[in-house]
Amino acid sequence: MDKKTAITSYQFGERAKSELIICSQLATALAGFPEPEREGGKRMLVMLMEIVRSETEFAQKSTGRGEFRKAADLTSEAISNVESMNLGNAALKLGEAISAVTTAAQEAWTVLEQH
Repeated sequence: MDKKTAITSYQFGERAKSELIICSQLATALAGFPEPEREGGKRMLVMLMEIVRSETEFAQKSTGRGEFRKAADLTSEAISNVESMNLGNAALKLGEAISAVTTAAQEAWTVLEQH
């Protein structure tokens, strides 16, 4: 991996990781919402997750890193789980997506450390 790709991968990975952590926390919080508030909360969470998925897809296209594609696919699965209010499974899929983008960022950091 060249330095430019490493820098880009690291930046995308760290940002995606933060955003996915927020999505995971919100999915967990949604379970505790009062029933009248759940539908609106669910819609907002799905919109946020779709934005994060788009960003991970852009990261994959920009860097060629498969971990970002995996994170986008896992985020899609998490969105489906949120839509069906299977929030525990959504949080698990988001955790897997966090792991994927963390791997991309860590591998990029290793390249950057060598320079």
